[in-house]
Amino acid sequence: MKRPDPALQHFASDNYAGICPEALAALLAANDGHVRSYGDDEWTLRAADRLRELFETDCDVYFVFNGTAANSLALAALCQSYHSVICQQLAHVETDECGAPEFFSNGAKLLAVAGEQGKLTPAAIVDVVTRRRDIHYPRPKVVTLTQATEVGTVYQPDELRAIADTAHELGLRVHMDGARFANAVAGLGLSPADVSWRAGVDVLCFGGTKMGLPVGEAVVFFDRRLSEDFAYRCKQAGQLASKMRFLSAPWLGILENGAWLRHAAHANAMARRLAAGLAEGTGWPALFPVQANGVFVRLPIRIEEGLRARGWLFYNFIGAGGVRLMCGWDTAPETVDRLLDDIRDLSAPPA
Repeated sequence: MKRPDPALQHFASDNYAGICPEALAALLAANDGHVRSYGDDEWTLRAADRLRELFETDCDVYFVFNGTAANSLALAALCQSYHSVICQQLAHVETDECGAPEFFSNGAKLLAVAGEQGKLTPAAIVDVVTRRRDIHYPRPKVVTLTQATEVGTVYQPDELRAIADTAHELGLRVHMDGARFANAVAGLGLSPADVSWRAGVDVLCFGGTKMGLPVGEAVVFFDRRLSEDFAYRCKQAGQLASKMRFLSAPWLGILENGAWLRHAAHANAMARRLAAGLAEGTGWPALFPVQANGVFVRLPIRIEEGLRARGWLFYNFIGAGGVRLMCGWDTAPETVDRLLDDIRDLSAPPA
C-alpha cells in the first residue's frame, strides 16, 4: 500500500492543518523578553478585550489548551453532580470526550436525544425535562448545542433562539460547543453576537485550533455570574498556562485583522467545491447539507479502499454514517480537485 505523501493535504480532520501565518506571527512576536505569567500579561488582556469587541458585550474570557477541557469545565460550571446535560446524540461531548464532562462535573449525566441533521429541537428538550421529575432522575440543568454540528450543519438564529427560549423557560442554561463556531459564522454571514448571546447562549466554547491556532480555545461567559470561580476550575484541571501569552497571542493574530473569518470562509468554500464536484462527477450527493467545512458522503467500499491505497486519509466513523471529508483553513483548490480526480478514476468502469 502506498504511504501517504507527507506534503499532501488530507481530509481526515481540520486539525491536520498547521498554524496559520497570522497566528504564527503573533506567537513569535510574543516570544520577546520577560512577560508576566499566568495570564497577567498584555497579550492575554488584549486578546480578551478583542473578543469582547468581537461579541459586542462585556463577557468573561478564559483561555484553555483544548476543546475537551473547554467544554467539560464550562459544563461543570453550569451544573452540580446530580444534574444532567441535554445534548444531541451525535454531539462531541457525548461521543468523543472520553467521559470528560462527567468527570469534571463529578458525575453530571449526559442525556443524549435524537434529532435530524445533528440538531436539537425545543420539542426534544421539553420531552427530556418533562419525562420525569422524581428524585431518582438526574435533574436537567443545561442544554448543550454544537455549532457547527458534528455532521456539518449549522443552527439558524431562529433555531437557536427557540431552543434558548425553551431552555430558559424551563430553568436550564445554554452552552455552545463552538469548535467550528467560526465556520458557522462565516456560513451564516451574521455577526458572532447574533448567533451567540443575542440568540440566548449563556456560555460559548470558541474553538481556535481549527481556525489555525497552534493550540488553545476560549471559554466565553456571556452571563458573567456563571463564571464565578472558573479560574480555580482551570487551575485545578491543569488548564492554567504559566506562559499564558503563548495561548492568547495567536488569538490576537487572527482576530485583529479578521483572519479568523477569512480562513473559515475559505474552508467552507472548499467544502462546497468538494460537494459540488462529487455530485456532478459521480452523482453521489452529500448526506447532509454542506453549511460549514465538512462533507459527508457514502462511498462504495472499493472507492474507500482505493483512496486509502493512494494515500488519502479520512474518517468514516464520525457522524451518522458515510465518509467524513473535512476542509481546513489551508485546503487548496488543487487538493480538492486531486481528490475528485482520484474518485472519478476509481469510479470508472474497467477498460
